[in-house]
Parts: sequence; C-alpha cells; structure tokens
Amino acid sequence: MTLFNDGGFMMYPLVLCSLIALGVMIAKAWTLWVAHRESQKLLDEIEELTESGRLEDAIALAEETRGPVAAILLSGLRRVQERKAGAHGTGADIQKAIATTGVIELDFLERGLAVLGTIANVAPMLGFLGTVIGMIIAFQAIEIAGQVEPGLVAGGIKVALITTAAGLTIAIPVNVGYNFFVTRIDRLIQDMEEGAQKVLNLIWSIEDREGYGRAS
Repeated sequence: MTLFNDGGFMMYPLVLCSLIALGVMIAKAWTLWVAHRESQKLLDEIEELTESGRLEDAIALAEETRGPVAAILLSGLRRVQERKAGAHGTGADIQKAIATTGVIELDFLERGLAVLGTIANVAPMLGFLGTVIGMIIAFQAIEIAGQVEPGLVAGGIKVALITTAAGLTIAIPVNVGYNFFVTRIDRLIQDMEEGAQKVLNLIWSIEDREGYGRAS
C-alpha cells in the first residue's frame, strides 16, 4: 500500500490492468484445460466406436464430452447419422458444417487473448507515462525552489521509478501468459483438425460401403 500511495494516481489504472489480466488468465487457463483434457482419448474412442459401426454410441460420447474437439466430432457425426437415415446432403455439406463448427469453437478459444495482448502493450506505456509525470513533478519542485536539492526531486523520481516498475511487473507475466495460451490453442487446433479428419474418413468409408462415391 505504501508503494501504491507513493506511485501516484497512475497506479490506479495499472492496478486495474493487473486485476483484469489476472481474471482473464484464470478464466482462459480453466477453459483451455477443460478443452484439452482427454481430447486424444476422445479421438481414439470415437474412432473405435465408428469403425465398429456404433455410431449412436459415438454421438452419445461426443455429447457428454466438453471441448472444441467433441463439438466438431458431434457436428460431423450427427450429419453422418442424418445421411444414413436418408436425409439429403453431400460430403461437401458435412465438410462445410464441420468447418463452421470449427470457426465457432476457435473464436471461443481465442476470446480474451485480445485483452491480454492489449494489457501487455498498454501497461508499460502507463508506467512510462507515470515516469514522465514523476519527472515533471521533480522539475516543477526545482523550478519553485530555484535550486537543485536531493530532497526536492526525490519524490518525483520515486513516482517515476515505481510506476515504471509496476508497468513492467504487469506486462511481463501477461506477455508470458499470452504466448502460453497461443501455444495451447495451436495444439487444440491440431486436435480439432484431427477430429475433423476422422469424421471425414468415416464419411468416405460409409460412401464406399454404400456406393455413394466420394464425388457426391
């Protein structure tokens, strides 16, 4: 609290940035952990069920599982089920449905990254702004006194150093967290692509067995 008070009014936006970043990082860490949890296991189980012809069980498993990979699998499997039931539609229609689901899920995964990126860029700038304000205060004290004394400029320099340190202290972990989340999302995108490919392979195998032909 002493540092907060000594840092001046620029500490208020810096603390606000830190609280927002902390909330977003906690929420994003939880979201990505749930999304990535057992995704590879789900892919293997879905593949095993579909290869054995248990499409209903595969759909039920995808419905019970949370995450983008399960959503993509569910979207494709439901359309495979509709097609087997005689509904109109082509393999291209199913591919389009899977792609649409993938875009929606990707947008959900990336939600909040813009906030973290903004805070990582803005926090140091706010700190540097506090530095400039602190130096202005120091020079004003010199101007009023008409002479340079350590006690006159110490307060302004202290404000400058505290706000700079606060801005960097916020920006560094936020930037690390941002890059970590981007890496995790890239891994989830790979899982989503693998899930989409498994559904497409299922479609093609059904078409080959039932004589639709991939061109349909």
